[in-house]
Amino acid sequence: MAFVSAVISLVAVFAAVGSTIPLFNIYRAEDGFTNAGISVTVVAYSVATLTALLVLGRLSNHLGRRPISIASLALLILGCVVLLNVHDIVVLVAGRLLMGLGAGLASSSLTSYIVDAAPKRPAWLASVASSQTVMLGLALGAIASGALVQFGPWPRDLGYLIVIGLLLLSVALIAVSPETATPTPGAWRSLRPRVLVPAQVRGLLPVAAAVLLATWAAGAFYQAFVPALVEDQLHTRSPLVLGLVFAAYMGPSVLGAPLGGRFTPAGAQRVGMIGFLAGMAGVITAIVTGTLVLFIAATIVAGASQGIAISAATRGLLSGSTLADRAPTFSVIYLLSYSGSTIPALIAGQLSGTFSLQQIAFGYGGLALVATVFTVLAARNPRTGPKGPSGQ
Repeated sequence: MAFVSAVISLVAVFAAVGSTIPLFNIYRAEDGFTNAGISVTVVAYSVATLTALLVLGRLSNHLGRRPISIASLALLILGCVVLLNVHDIVVLVAGRLLMGLGAGLASSSLTSYIVDAAPKRPAWLASVASSQTVMLGLALGAIASGALVQFGPWPRDLGYLIVIGLLLLSVALIAVSPETATPTPGAWRSLRPRVLVPAQVRGLLPVAAAVLLATWAAGAFYQAFVPALVEDQLHTRSPLVLGLVFAAYMGPSVLGAPLGGRFTPAGAQRVGMIGFLAGMAGVITAIVTGTLVLFIAATIVAGASQGIAISAATRGLLSGSTLADRAPTFSVIYLLSYSGSTIPALIAGQLSGTFSLQQIAFGYGGLALVATVFTVLAARNPRTGPKGPSGQ
């Protein structure tokens, strides 16, 4: 019950996050928002998420998974309520800030809850469910929102109302599920920002960082700049197409992740990043040539490949982890992930007035190239020994 409830809740959290994306072009057309303004909302969301992870990332170890998970869902509900009345960029930023706080809290508490309660077999299930449920939620939220915006009534509101219902259902599911973490003293001390992973896997962090920074940077690119690319250079204004394009990057990640279980963590990261680089090269080619079919096909390749790489990086960092290790480890994983979303998006947003969207896309391709080369050269497996992954 705890595993199913946590998975459903994490899907609902990131469906809420993804539901905003097909509306970006409506906000641009009807309210005059600019590409730079939309980029600011992506940065605001990511900064709020990073803040929640740094300050609140270990709180579920002390207060329990259930209350912190419910608090994260409540923040998402509040964010959706704010976004029901977007006619000014400040309101959009405020709503995305609330969503970012909720998503950051969920990224440590709900993912730890999933790993705590996951069945022992298959062995890859915990890492795939905890890392790829995020992608599944984003994809479902974007597709459903795009369809509702294009074909449903109240295009600016209906998606948020449905997501609020899903989040309320998730609160009820978590409320009746068993707790997996015994509350312990030290909650106030845990609020001091700390970045901590178990010593036995610290050597895996540089490659994991390269994987997470590059793949999540591409996800932020799809949020901030692809709405304008789809409309201006790929010649369609359909919100559903926009949702499908974003989902084409996030959705296949879920399918690619179990494939990574057939390889060692290091092998899967190499395979995944090579495929990711190939996909990004196809995306850039499609942008230059204005070919929508190639753009979607290359996006699917990049999305499936990132699933292989991200789940393998997560599997390596969770190797031999104890219950107390999981929340801080996931905080580090998502700190790296949202840093990848925030920093390139902030830079690209500042440069969007000087450089074309094609040139910005080339910049993201360069980041993918550097990360892939580093991963191929430096990836390695967790150490194993008689007493655990570090032999200690």
